[in-house]
Amino acid sequence: MQSHSGVPILQWSPDKKHSDRERWICIYPAYINNKKSLAQGRKITKEKCVENPTHQEIRDVLVAAGFKVGVENKLYSRERSKEFLYRGRIRVQFRNDDGSLYNSDFPTRDSIMHHLGEMIPKLKSRQNKGAGEQPQQNIGSNKGKGKGKGRR
Repeated sequence: MQSHSGVPILQWSPDKKHSDRERWICIYPAYINNKKSLAQGRKITKEKCVENPTHQEIRDVLVAAGFKVGVENKLYSRERSKEFLYRGRIRVQFRNDDGSLYNSDFPTRDSIMHHLGEMIPKLKSRQNKGAGEQPQQNIGSNKGKGKGKGRR
């Protein structure tokens, strides 16, 4: 299949192995962001989500869980903000070449996302922010809400 410019379009191929990065599952920070609605791309319940996770935090937790991880400079299609903070797509090897699970502790994509929601708040970078900057975050978030409504 060719696109209009003559460059072949990338397609799923049965020749690709599960160890090829193209077959790894994708996780965007919006999937586990409790500030997002389902329509904005959240994939799991808000109770299991985290406030504004970054791709670095997702990568750190998955590497600690023993996954092979890749970071790509991609923007989620439903993300309205083009800021660097919201960029980043995490690729995770989910299966071995023989089709078995790469990490038997995580049988589904959702189980990986639930693990992220559980572990990201426990990161040292999160715990330091929570103690000293809590009042400032509340002030900043109120301003942000007002700005967002004014732009619509």
